[in-house]
Formats: sequence, structure tokens, C-alpha cells
Amino acid sequence: MQPCNPCNRLASTANRTLLWRWGSLLAIKGTMKHRFVFLLAMLAALVPSGLHSQTCDVIIRHGRVVDGTGNPAFFADVAVKDGRIAAIGRITGDAKTEVDARGLIVAPGFIDVHTHADDVADMPKAENFVRMGVTTIVAGNCGGSTLDVAKLFRAVEQANVAVNVATLVGHNTVREKAMGGSFDRPPTPPELAQMKALVEQAMKDGAVGLSTGLIYQPGVFAKTDEIVELAKVAAAYDGIYTSHMRHEDTQIYKALDEVFRVAREAGIRAEVSHIKLAGPTVWGQADRVLAYIEKARAEGLDITQDQYSYTASSTGLSQLVPDWALEGGRSEFRKRLADPAQKAKMIAEMKKSLRNKGRDDYSYAVIASCRQDKSLDGLNVAEAAKVKRGADSPDDQIETVLEIQANGGASGVFHGMNEDDLKTFMRHPNTMIACDSGLRKLGEGVPHPRGYGNNARVLARYVRELKVLRLEDAIRKMTSLPANTFHFQGRGELREGNWADIVVFDPEKIQDNSTYKDPHHYATGIPCVLVNGVPVIMNNEHTGAKAGQALRHVCTPR
Repeated sequence: MQPCNPCNRLASTANRTLLWRWGSLLAIKGTMKHRFVFLLAMLAALVPSGLHSQTCDVIIRHGRVVDGTGNPAFFADVAVKDGRIAAIGRITGDAKTEVDARGLIVAPGFIDVHTHADDVADMPKAENFVRMGVTTIVAGNCGGSTLDVAKLFRAVEQANVAVNVATLVGHNTVREKAMGGSFDRPPTPPELAQMKALVEQAMKDGAVGLSTGLIYQPGVFAKTDEIVELAKVAAAYDGIYTSHMRHEDTQIYKALDEVFRVAREAGIRAEVSHIKLAGPTVWGQADRVLAYIEKARAEGLDITQDQYSYTASSTGLSQLVPDWALEGGRSEFRKRLADPAQKAKMIAEMKKSLRNKGRDDYSYAVIASCRQDKSLDGLNVAEAAKVKRGADSPDDQIETVLEIQANGGASGVFHGMNEDDLKTFMRHPNTMIACDSGLRKLGEGVPHPRGYGNNARVLARYVRELKVLRLEDAIRKMTSLPANTFHFQGRGELREGNWADIVVFDPEKIQDNSTYKDPHHYATGIPCVLVNGVPVIMNNEHTGAKAGQALRHVCTPR
């Protein structure tokens, strides 16, 4: 094989600068002998160092490179050696593996900062992620995470997973550990001290920050002061604060104020998780919401947001039930349900919540996976009520929701957003693309399609078809923006010396094939994905390679 000769480039910038200075000096003072010696030195310096006598591992040839910065695309080859990008330019010679990228885009691997793939060590191929170009994931979102971050990273390394893995530490997780099942109250001083110690240990073990899920048990009962104290611990280790806020409806500005307060008082950069406007009563306010965030940024706060590319959300069907009714777990919920007065209160609050959202019933909520009755999977709540009770009135729908919750609960898909708002959020320069999904098993349940198609959908629908974004801007939102926001060094840009996380895709054929009714289909049009220089997807198939790394956040406490 021929040696890998990166780009036939002259030399490094430093060498060229040095040679120019030598040449200028010799032009003034040098003799003919000195000039001859200088010429030999210059020729030696022109030979690329490092890879001159070595064979590359991978060369991706003739592609159109979108480097992740937002700069215009350019045509170049990309060489990979020992897990890193060795050269970008015109590359001669051969490699162990060559990829012909004619007509294709070569971009940094996508970084998904909002996933629920905490069990990645149990499904190490992470196929639904890598098949849509994702090479790095952040777990531990919405307040739920592993409690033992060090153990998670050991499991990731032992399983040799296919993607790079970082994690946040979840507020709900540490609150549950410290408060022992009684949550509708502030923590005692010893409990708060334990929570802070748990967050600090997680940060020492490599967590990238603290997450909250303030619509979920037990975080829904937490006051802002408590969150500020925990965020201060994460901030001391240069962590980020990410929040599934308390409200994404008519009270969204109040919820944003809480995020801003945490960022301000804890001195921490903050991320609004899966930004959205949920329900017809707030549709059309995306510009106002973004202006509200921009005002906080102008006042000195570092606030960003992430977003998935769908107009439906997904979470537990329990979110339709009042928070107080769920406190204490399923057994306590069943006791309250058996009390006519408490049940009547639940029903009254659920009806009021429907009215506040501008809804007549629960037909917008689809059952994704029902633990007790799989026959309900894929039905909306009205359809499920018809099956279970023979009628689909709002009262029958509420009874169905309460019955499902009493028998183990279900996950759901909630159609509650407006696409014009989605587009407005997507155009904003500080919006990252993130799927808010876990790992997927083909054929299991009727989950949200975002777990299979999120990145591909952005590139197919919002870049190619609707032209909401330039290709370069869309790639930046999936690569350098999340890398810089979460402080991932050496990733998110195609740059010499960076880790070789690379995705090669066809801009005319990339497609999300997963739908709400028929979700279990991988994205297509992505023939090649490299993780740390190793082909994980090649010729549109998973190679079985598991080259991901545990991305431990390292920072000396301030």
C-alpha cells in the first residue's frame, strides 16, 4: 500500500511561518551556500509529518465536507488514523478502508444532548441512534439518571458500546434517594446535605451537569431554592443545568423565570430541554418565548435550548393525573382512587386541565406502551375508552386513564404542538437538535418516531423539503453547538486532530421512515458512520463495531 500523504499540503502553519522568516533573513544576509542549505531544509519541511510513512485507517474521498462550524461546504477528502482526523484536503495514497463519498455529505457525527438511553450498556449497539448519524449521546435527562455515575461509565466501557456516552445527574434521582418516599415537602437540612453530596460525587465521577424534570415525581414538589443549592454544586465543577421545566403552556414564562433564577443564583449555564409550546391556547408565541430568552442572555445569562423535530411529545400517561394524587406511589394512588371524595377531586382537576389546554377530550393522547394491556398500544385515549368501557365520552376517557394508571401506567404520545412554532424555534441559532428518546427495540410497543428518525427528519423535511434551515446551519445544530455547550473537547467539528466521529449521508435521499402509526423503521440515506475512527455503519448496515467511549467530564472544582 501507498503511504497516506495528507493533502500534499506544504507544511503546518507554524513551519510555513518559520520558513518565511528564515527565507527573508537569508535573502538579505545569506551566501549562496546558506541559501542552498535553506532550500534543503525547506524541502524537508514540506513533507507532511506524522503520517508520512504510515498507512491511514480510513480515507473518505470526494465528499462535500460540512465541517460543523456553519461555514460553507467544500470538497475534500478526509483521512483517519488512530481514531482521529489526520488530514482534510486532497489525499494521495491508500488506506485500510476507503469510502467513496461522491455526491454525499461528510459531516461530524451528530451529538444528541437529550436522550433517555441510560440503559445503553444493555443495548450496546445503540442501533436506532447510530443509524440516524448520532455518535455521542447525553443520558440522565429530565431529572432521572443513574445514581452511581462511576458505575455507569464502567458498564459502558465493559460493554464496548457503539456510541460515546456522557450523562447528567438527575435531581429526581438524588431527591428520591435522600427523602425516602415522602416528597410533598421541602427537604430537611440533613436531606439537602445528602442531595448535595450525591450531586458532588456524580460530578467528581464525570457527570456533565444537573438535570431537572419538574413535572415528574418527586421533583414536581421541589422549590426553586432547593434546585439552586444543587445547581451551585454542579457549577463548581463547570457543569451545566438542564431543565424539563414546570410548564410549557400558558405558564411558560413563569417556568422560564425559574430557569433564569437558577442560572443567575448558581452561576451556571442553563439549557431549556425540548423547547415547545404545548396546547392550542399558546400556539403562535414562539417568537415571544425566544425574545424572552434572548433578554435573559443580554442580561448576562448563558441560556440555550434543544428541540426534537416533531409536533408530538412523549411521556407517561400519568401526566394527565394530578400530581398530588400520585404522591407516595401506586398503592397510595389506589387508596385515593377508592375514596369517592378524592376521586371526584381528581376528575374535576383533570377536566379543568383539559379546558385550560383548549381541549375537549383526550383524543390527542395516544397510548405508546401499556404495561397491563398491550392491545391498547397505538390507540388514542378515546379509542381505548371505547374498547375498555364501550363508550368514549370525556368521563369514560378519564376513567380509562385512571384505570391504566392504577394498573401500572403507560407511556404516551401527545399531539400538542404547532409546526409553525416548531420552525421558529428551529431557526434560532442557539437551538440544538435532540431526540428526547431512549433506545429502541424493533417491534416493541408503538413509541414516538423521534427515536428512529429525529436527525434524518431535520435534514429531509426541514432542510431539503421546506428549506427552513441551510444544510450547514442544521449540521451545526447537531455538532459544534452541542459540543461547545456541553464542553466536549475534540468533537463536533471536522478538524485535524479531533476525534473521528463522522457521518456520511446523501442529502437527496436521507429520510426518516418512522411514523406515529408505524414507528419501527430505521432512517435511511446514511451509508457510513464512524465512531472514534471505527466504521459502525458501513454500506448502510451496522458492522457490529462498538467503538464508543465514556465521556467523563473532568474539571477541578472552583
